[in-house]
Amino acid sequence: MEQQLFVISPAPHAQSEDTISKIMYSVIAALIPAMVCALAFFGMRALVLILTCVAACVATEYIFQTVRKKEMTVGDGSAIITGILLALVLPPSISPLSAVLGSVVAIALGKQVFGGLGYNIFNPALIGRAFLQATFPVAMTTWTPPIAYGSVDAVSSATALATMKFETVDRMTPYWKMFFGYEGGCLGETSVLAILIGGAYLLYKGYINWRIPASYLGTVVLISSIFWLGGIGNYPADPLFHLFAGGLMLGALFMATDMVTSPVTAMGCWIFGIGAGVLVVVIRVFGGLPEGVMYSILIMNAVTPLINRYARPTVFGSRNLAKK
Repeated sequence: MEQQLFVISPAPHAQSEDTISKIMYSVIAALIPAMVCALAFFGMRALVLILTCVAACVATEYIFQTVRKKEMTVGDGSAIITGILLALVLPPSISPLSAVLGSVVAIALGKQVFGGLGYNIFNPALIGRAFLQATFPVAMTTWTPPIAYGSVDAVSSATALATMKFETVDRMTPYWKMFFGYEGGCLGETSVLAILIGGAYLLYKGYINWRIPASYLGTVVLISSIFWLGGIGNYPADPLFHLFAGGLMLGALFMATDMVTSPVTAMGCWIFGIGAGVLVVVIRVFGGLPEGVMYSILIMNAVTPLINRYARPTVFGSRNLAKK
């Protein structure tokens, strides 16, 4: 009997030990520093919102797949990530009922109507936040500062972006507070340090494409530097302020890098990041809202299929064949 030397099988031939569940739970682990900071700065409000969003997202996915008689994928962790990310982009003062509604929209309209994981066009967590932003604009723009040490009292306050945008005053929040997280804002976007720790872990594991955050953040620095040095715009904001303020870091490292809704080629990732960076600065400087991260990512999600179509790499040998 002849010994078979080769195993013949159809493509793809690439093999990896990484699975969907492994990647998803790694992302959850990377979000732990941001969640810990949210608990430290906003107390029980943060815990209630995170647990509410996660439970609502998991329940919505379970119900949706049960009704449609589809394969149950609740255990892969993707719904948990959507719940965590949605909670991290919500203000701590929003009601749990609103968080449930946003979670249902995120999973049902942002994911399941497209066919489930791998088929959605937009980032589900941002779809949920966009819905809440349109439905409860006052609640979504009511901020509370981090609880004082030894006190659980909090009063309404404006974020650093809102202060710069609507009061047109010089920077009031020290950079060290913006970096470590001791300022008002959404649960997960206040501590730049916590987000960088989680992002560094995902980069180390190779689960996110470094080109997207590099081009996204780099474009924000470049464009904001031009506006700042040229005195363009409605308010003075240096590049470092743009990097530290708002949800830019969270969006660049955890949302723009979503494998499903971002381009698949290297050139496409550069285009995606540059486009998102231009949009966020334009919205912050010239738009009616102080923050533009959510809209910048959703808009680039919408054009990702077009980017994938035209940003294809050159097939090896195709240029030589064309010359012949």
